[in-house]
This record gives sequence, structure tokens and C-alpha cells, in this order.
Amino acid sequence: MSRQPADGIRPDWAAIDDAVRRAHLDSPVLALDLTALEHNIADLRRRATGVPIRVASKSLRVRSAIETILGRDGFAGVLAYDVAEAHWLAIESGVEDVLLGYPTARREALAALLGDETACSRVTLLVDDPAQLDLVDSILPAGRRPTIRVAIDFDASLRVLGGRLHLGVRRSPIHSTEQAVSLARTIADRDGFALVGAMSYEAQVAGVGNGVDGKLAMNTAVSAMQAVSMTELRHRRGEAIAAIREIADLEFVNGGGTGSIEETAKDSSITDIAAGSGFFGGHLFDNYRHFRPAPALAFGLDVLRRPDADIVTCGGGGWIASGPPGDDRLPKPVWPEGLEYVGTESAGEVQTPLSGAATADLSIGDRVWFRHTKSGEVCERSNRVALIARDGRGGAEVVDVVPTYRGEGKSFL
Repeated sequence: MSRQPADGIRPDWAAIDDAVRRAHLDSPVLALDLTALEHNIADLRRRATGVPIRVASKSLRVRSAIETILGRDGFAGVLAYDVAEAHWLAIESGVEDVLLGYPTARREALAALLGDETACSRVTLLVDDPAQLDLVDSILPAGRRPTIRVAIDFDASLRVLGGRLHLGVRRSPIHSTEQAVSLARTIADRDGFALVGAMSYEAQVAGVGNGVDGKLAMNTAVSAMQAVSMTELRHRRGEAIAAIREIADLEFVNGGGTGSIEETAKDSSITDIAAGSGFFGGHLFDNYRHFRPAPALAFGLDVLRRPDADIVTCGGGGWIASGPPGDDRLPKPVWPEGLEYVGTESAGEVQTPLSGAATADLSIGDRVWFRHTKSGEVCERSNRVALIARDGRGGAEVVDVVPTYRGEGKSFL
């Protein structure tokens, strides 16, 4: 059975809509319910059972929210998604522990990082191939730059049938202890680099729902696969990390994601767990059996047309999430209830027609509210987010409007 958020943090879309209108904010408008956000922060911390959580910035892309979360007990460091973003957070927000979650070949951004001694002391690059070290040296060789902090990306996918079946994402080629040790020795022997950490993302557990409504057989199969995968990974990862620690004094070993926190926390080789999507609670994360984040972030679009008696058309809306194309990557219309996409158009870049019984009560200028699938994409589409506080009497108000990365003039990927 899916774990439902408590009644006190269920969204009141009407109150949110009223608050945004009284603040005279044009659509498309993002609204962040601070009560729901606080619930999600506390729930993620509870699930981690004392293991520090590293904030995955790609799923927030709102610097003030990242800073707020890092100020809470149980949260430490950032998992960034781009080298220029990592540099920016290290300097502009003073984040002293920024792990880049992916390798980079962006020479201009790397050159800027290599020329900043403070940033180099705070940012850790992720590598899974000696060629990535060569790239850094080609920009500025050892002796002409600060020592560069690096971490090894250890593949967490489940490989069965002799490797013919691959369950997980296609990330690092470093899958075995032998491969990890070889790369660790290469790094240790290179001038100008310091091996300080490791990362291992079990996407087949963290990013795959096991509580999809009406999919009992699939849920059972997914849960079984995830149990097998975590058992295998704890053994393989533990062995690899122990071997790497014989070569380098690791400061951290990062793993997991929003959907796997409980299981990742059981792995004694892990020192911190990544989480991002669980803070804002996109609807993709409604599909988990063991937790259910509160819907904290939503976006509102204006009704601009009534092309038919039972259809309204909103401005914008094609804020599609990454991943395999499908209905689960579309924003979900949630208020007024009883709206659905028109199949021939779906969510459109400039306009989104909707049908359903609720269209009868909508007029030009009314607003429809949507839940995003994943937070990263939706925050790339807007310059600002309205922060919504509940007043304790069933109402709400906008207490601040803060910029997204885009609103600060930053577009990293």
C-alpha cells in the first residue's frame, strides 16, 4: 500500500490559486507550498535514519531552496549536475562540498574552475575513465593549477545472465572491484589529482516505482528485482570501496536517490545519500509503495480559449520530463479536478487544450494547476517561484518570490 502524506499537508489548490492571484503573478507561475516542503524535508531525513543526505540540485534548480535545505540538520553537501553549476554554487552560495554527479568535457567551464583555487578546494569532479583526467591536464597541467579533487563513479546496475541483461542506467563502465582498483591506482599515480570519494547510483531501485496503481504483477516483479539488486550491490560495492580505501583515504561514498533511501542507508560502505525529487514531490514519485512525498511544487496556466463547449485551451504547458517517452512524463492537471488532455495534442509548447467535466465552470482568464513529473524540467521553464505559506485558517499567501536558476540567468544543460 502506498504511503500517503498526512492530511495536514495535502495541497489546497483553491487557496494556492487565490494567493497567487492576490499577488498579481502572471502565468505560467510556479508555486511552492512551504508546508509541504517542510514535510518532505522531515520525511527524507526520517527515511535516511541518520545517514547524511546530499542535495541533488538538478531536481530543484532553485538556489534559495538548496541553501534552506542545507541549513537543516541531516543534510550536507550538493550533488551538482554540471561543472559550471558546481563552480557557481561553491562560490556564490559558499557550498563547501559539491560533488559533480557526472563526468564533464566542457573545456571553458573546466578552465574557469581550474583557475579558481577556492572552487577547486570545494568541488569534486566525477571520473570513470583515465581519459577524463587527460582532458583536465590538456586544459591546465599539474603544477600550473591546484590539485583537483576527483571521485570514482562505480556502476550500480544489476547485470544478470552473464551480463546479457542490464537493469539500471548506462553510466560508468567501472563495475567490478578489479576495474575500480585499476582506476584508483591510476588516479593515485597522477600528479595534480587527489582521489577523495566515490559515487554509485542504483537507478533501478531509486528511480523505478514499485507501487503503481492497478499494476500488482509489475509491482511484485519490480520489488523482487530491487531486493535482489540491493543485496548484490551491497556486497559488490562494499568490496570495491574497501579495496579503494586501501589506495586512497576517501572522504565520502555517495549512493542512492529519493526512491532508495531506506535500502541505501543499510549499506555500511555509504557515507551520504543523494536525494532531490523528494523535496518538491513530482507526480512520478506517487508510484512508490514505501513512501509518498507531498506535492510541494505546482504550476498554473491561464485559460486563453474555449474552442468547444467541453474544451478549454491553456497557454503553455509542454513541460515534459526526461526519460522514456510516455504519459507518465507529462504534467498532470490537478485543479480543477476532472480535466484531461486532448489526445491529438496533449501538452503543447505554446498551448494545451483540456477536456472534461470541469471545463464547464472555467472561463477565459481562470487558472488551471498542474503537477510536474520531475522538478528539474519545470524549473528550467520559469524565472521565479512563489513561496506559499498557509495561514492556519484554510487560506494561504505568497510570502516571497524567489528566482530559479533560469531567473538568475543560469542555464547549465
